[in-house]
Amino acid sequence: MIVNRRSLLKTTAATVAACTAPSLWRSASAADTIKVGALYSQTGGLSIVEKLLANAVMMAVSEINATGGVLGRQVEVIIEDGASDPKTFAEKASKLIIEDRISTVFGCHTSASRKAVLPIFERRNAMLFYQTHYEGFECSRNVVYSGAVPNQQLGNYIPWIVKTLGKKKFFIVGSDYVYPREMAKVSKKLIEANGAQWTGDEYLELGHSEWAAMVRKIKESGADVVLSNVVGDSIISFYREFKNQGLSQQTLPICATVTSEVEIAAMGAEYAAGSYTSFPYFMSIDTPANKKFIENFRKFTNDPKAVTYHSLEAAYFQVFLWKQAVEKAGNISADAIRAAVRGQTYDAPGGKVLIDADNLHAWLKPRIGQWQADGQSKVVDAYPEPIKPLPYSAYGETAENLYCTAKGLDATKLN
Repeated sequence: MIVNRRSLLKTTAATVAACTAPSLWRSASAADTIKVGALYSQTGGLSIVEKLLANAVMMAVSEINATGGVLGRQVEVIIEDGASDPKTFAEKASKLIIEDRISTVFGCHTSASRKAVLPIFERRNAMLFYQTHYEGFECSRNVVYSGAVPNQQLGNYIPWIVKTLGKKKFFIVGSDYVYPREMAKVSKKLIEANGAQWTGDEYLELGHSEWAAMVRKIKESGADVVLSNVVGDSIISFYREFKNQGLSQQTLPICATVTSEVEIAAMGAEYAAGSYTSFPYFMSIDTPANKKFIENFRKFTNDPKAVTYHSLEAAYFQVFLWKQAVEKAGNISADAIRAAVRGQTYDAPGGKVLIDADNLHAWLKPRIGQWQADGQSKVVDAYPEPIKPLPYSAYGETAENLYCTAKGLDATKLN
């Protein structure tokens, strides 16, 4: 759900420059290659972030090709530029599916771009692998959702804030669009279920940079914790104003669902130190697999300071899940991939992930990180195992009462 960050133009210039031009990835084209699409913004406001995701996809393909490819064939990536515009995303999705005859596309970053292309994938029966954590409330047989849904970010988070931090009065703040509002719905239910209350639920438009009045409202609300669903450039402005007005992360911590290593690097670690984020993946995960992932990504992008984060890790591991599904099925049709990807597991940099056989979302391990003075997180809480994704948890879905299954959405349960 991350949007444009002008502040990253300098810090990520080397990584962005490393994103290979589409012509280079098409030069290996041959009759015996398997073509896949990478649909990410290469221009416009979202390109800073989406080029990083494209890099993760291309790195995974490079690794796959180096070990023999898929079904004995090399994989060819055709990159299309969504140009930070939902209408353009739809046009480019049509081009990849109809003209290039591609059955699988990795891509989109925002819910707006995903919603724009979804009818095309469903009508043409192609598969989209979508890596960004999102608000849920979607059940498509043509999308594999590799990022977290609300129950994987909030189901552990709200109880931990109440019981471990001892916070009982939440001020909810977000950017004004679907993701923050849907996350707030889930949060309010969990806040009340854990014996706490919310004292505010406020929204400012995307890209809003004047946070003084909102921070004053938070100060005056009586809240003892801030639940932030703020996204994009606004994160940087919000955290800086929070500190500038003398608020302390020790007494009134910001607990976020979006703030990642990318935003921390952009704002300066001192503005976020002591605050928290809930994600299935953090760059600081101390395992050989994750250290190797970080090392390889920095080499691939030729950027020794490149950071990794949840959506980027998901963009990477979903390519391997696709590979496994194709090899299990023995062909690359959407129907074959859809059937074969159900139940697939993969040892990702952040740990084992699994594609749910019911709803095509990923089982992920909830983690809570506290941001440190060095710009990295300290994982202060983690589930022992990945948990089942419930994209309709805001509407009452449970593991025992599924709304989204392999048969599709049971809309009667939403009434």
